[in-house]
Amino acid sequence: MKSFFTRDVLITAGVLGAAFLISLLLERQLDCSTSVPALFVLAVFLITLNTQGYGWGIVGSLISVLSINYAFTFPYFRFTFSAPENLISALVMLIVTVLTSTLTTKVKRQEKEKAESEKEKMRANLLRAISHDLRTPLTAIYGSCSAIMENYDRLSYSKQMQLLGEIRSDAQWLIRMVENLLSVTRIDDGQVRVIKTPIVLEELIDSVLLRFHKQYPQQKVDVNIPDEFLSIPMDAMLIEQVLMNLLENAVQHARGMNWLMIQVTLQKQQAIFDVLDNGAGIPREMLPHLFDGFPEKNKIPSDGKKRNMGIGLSVCASIIHAHGGTIKARNRPEGGADIRFVLDLEEKEHDQQ
Repeated sequence: MKSFFTRDVLITAGVLGAAFLISLLLERQLDCSTSVPALFVLAVFLITLNTQGYGWGIVGSLISVLSINYAFTFPYFRFTFSAPENLISALVMLIVTVLTSTLTTKVKRQEKEKAESEKEKMRANLLRAISHDLRTPLTAIYGSCSAIMENYDRLSYSKQMQLLGEIRSDAQWLIRMVENLLSVTRIDDGQVRVIKTPIVLEELIDSVLLRFHKQYPQQKVDVNIPDEFLSIPMDAMLIEQVLMNLLENAVQHARGMNWLMIQVTLQKQQAIFDVLDNGAGIPREMLPHLFDGFPEKNKIPSDGKKRNMGIGLSVCASIIHAHGGTIKARNRPEGGADIRFVLDLEEKEHDQQ
């Protein structure tokens, strides 16, 4: 609250100070005093537009009226409200201020309500996605445990190991889902501050591949990265999570895929990461909204399979945006998908603040 007050004070003082100096310049250098009231009206409009509530616009309006009366109305450098035009000017400026404040406050309130509505919609979609995605592995875990407990003496050792392996696989999937949910909600709420440190690209890729091959030992991943030593400022754990999500997304959702690659290229002062596959590609209607959040209710599959693509890609977008980067997806002309994110090679000033 204090920061907003200080910000509004600085905006009001800065805009009014600039209007006063420009008005003096217009009157002294160009002999154009008739434009002074319009300039202060513009200043009041800018103050109202960029501050909270009605108060600062009204304060700016009163200061503007006094400034015009004192410095730009004869007799100069004296306050006088005896002339009717001075009172009319003051009244007109106050009316303009109130109308402008009402309009901008209404617009800001509508924008806030729209943002809240979108947030509620996102939460509803999240709950629908979670309820579907968590139900399937939990049901499978319950069924496997029940089968082992109720038929322990009749099940062969290999069958028991198979059921236990499925339980472990579903439990690992649930853990990754929870990690993704925690990451996206904490970052979107501003509870996570990304602290960047220089990370060697080759070490990052090795760490990602080591984790990936533990979960998908049969899936080969080709790698194409620059030969030269490359260090990129990032939060290594979060970027690893992004790459893991993209690789896992390709394995789970790229129908017909038998080739997967991580490619990193350099362009100016940016590192461009591409996760490429030769699967069926991404449905055209999904491309514009792939990173927006969570699937709509009618887009949630009913085939009983685990589908966390919407949640996983939303996590990726949140992490990349928190790094000041960009992420997008496209279908490759030769077939398959390409999900690309871009990170700066040099840490920008706003990242350090």
